[in-house]
Amino acid sequence: MKNQRLKAVALSTVLSAGALMGSVAQADQTLDAILKVGQTKTTVAQESQKRIDRLAQETDDLVQQFKHQNRLIADLRMYNSQLEKQVAAQTQVLQELEGSVDQVTVIERQIQPLIVRMLDGLEQFVKLDKPFRLSERNERLEMLRANQDRADISVSEKFRQVLEAYKIESEYGRFLDTYNDTLSIDGQDREVSVLQVGRLALIYQTSDANTAGVWDATQNQWVSLDGSYRTAILKGFRIARKQVSLDTIVVPVQAPEAAR
Repeated sequence: MKNQRLKAVALSTVLSAGALMGSVAQADQTLDAILKVGQTKTTVAQESQKRIDRLAQETDDLVQQFKHQNRLIADLRMYNSQLEKQVAAQTQVLQELEGSVDQVTVIERQIQPLIVRMLDGLEQFVKLDKPFRLSERNERLEMLRANQDRADISVSEKFRQVLEAYKIESEYGRFLDTYNDTLSIDGQDREVSVLQVGRLALIYQTSDANTAGVWDATQNQWVSLDGSYRTAILKGFRIARKQVSLDTIVVPVQAPEAAR
């Protein structure tokens, strides 16, 4: 009997231990499941936070892009406004230029006949003036005449050239000058030196210094000078050639006609 009770107790203990072990195993499984659920929730929460952070960054980027685009639009509006002002100003300038072109056209039509009259007057002046540097002066007149028919020279340039010719003619009257020339003396062509005293006197002297003459405007020809002027003429040539300093010289000057 005693042995039977011991067996019963032992069996009961074994069964209890087995049940307990089964409960512990089940509890472990439940705990594992709970831990897995918690870990899953944590992972999901982390992923959600990442998505939230990413969406927040994208939203911030979009906001910044929107602000940037707004600034660009404002700048473009300001630029367009400035361009409109510039276009308006340029349009005004073009209108003024068109008016100026019309005025220039009218002025050119008026200047062209004036140039021709000025050339006619200059040519007549050279013919009536003392015959100094005639080749040079006549060539200048021929060049100016030829330029009037050239389309590649503007009217303003043609006018400037004529004014320059007038200036050169004016300067002739203020200088003491000398040059070599060929003159017809007593029916023979002679190589001479010419002394130009402004427009007061025009004197020639042969290379041997034995013959001298002066232009007589009243007779419109050269007339001989006697030997009394020889020293003065030589001195004049030396001054003109800058061989000596400026000094007073005596030259034959035609007296003006008495007033009637």
